[in-house]
Amino acid sequence: MPSVAAKSGVGLFAGLPELMESGVRGRPLPRRRSIALRLGAVLGFLGVWALISGLVVVLDLFNPIFLPGPWLVLGAVVDLWQKDALWPHVAATLQRVIVGFGTGMALATVAGLAAGQFRVVRNLVEPAVELLRPIPPFAVLPLFIIWVGIGEASKTGFITYATFFPMFLATVHAVRHVDPLLLRAARSLGARPHQLFVRVILPAALPEIFTGLRLGMGLAFFVIVISEFIAAEEGLGFLINDGRNFYLVPQMLGAAVLLGALGYGANALIRLLERRVLRWQAPGER
Repeated sequence: MPSVAAKSGVGLFAGLPELMESGVRGRPLPRRRSIALRLGAVLGFLGVWALISGLVVVLDLFNPIFLPGPWLVLGAVVDLWQKDALWPHVAATLQRVIVGFGTGMALATVAGLAAGQFRVVRNLVEPAVELLRPIPPFAVLPLFIIWVGIGEASKTGFITYATFFPMFLATVHAVRHVDPLLLRAARSLGARPHQLFVRVILPAALPEIFTGLRLGMGLAFFVIVISEFIAAEEGLGFLINDGRNFYLVPQMLGAAVLLGALGYGANALIRLLERRVLRWQAPGER
């Protein structure tokens, strides 16, 4: 008969999946504690930033204008907001990221699934991908400007190009490395090729595909700044470049912090979608 301690230990978990998850990764943190740790990390970063900026002023290490404190950066953001000059820039950046990333995600997912599933497609597509992938995205931005001009098409096309490769490679790798035991079991049960793909290969590949999406989203926010440096009149990248030209360092840092917050929020949305779609994979906190 199991002891009371053993019963209480097992009772900490809702079922076998949670118990297995705990054995691999440890017991999931309570939601409140997890949120508290994340908020503590942000507050700790702000505290270190404020301390360093204060030491610069007290010790006269260099001109304090080059490292304003977080309160000055927040003041610059609030000032832009009060002048109704902030949201047009945020909206312009988000629109470009959504269109560019969405196009890249669609192309990468379709091409990656086909290349991972069919060897003929993989042999046709992979050489071109491996030839273009090592070229830095910044090196092709002038080409996009020459081909489609300095309007929105060059900016969204640049984001599409930059984000395509990590999502494509993650999708191909995910499809090609599905557990062979799953495939054999499905075939032994009489699954047809299309059923095998929809019911087995695609669900098994989704976790790694979502990882590729998160990488692509982070890269989209990384390259949007460069595209908005060139011939843009709106966007957070424009605010950063404008602040650099006129030594408005609080504006520069404020736009950069907003860009990071938007990227963090976009990553959180993808993780939320991943948890909803992959409930079967990780019942605990991911």
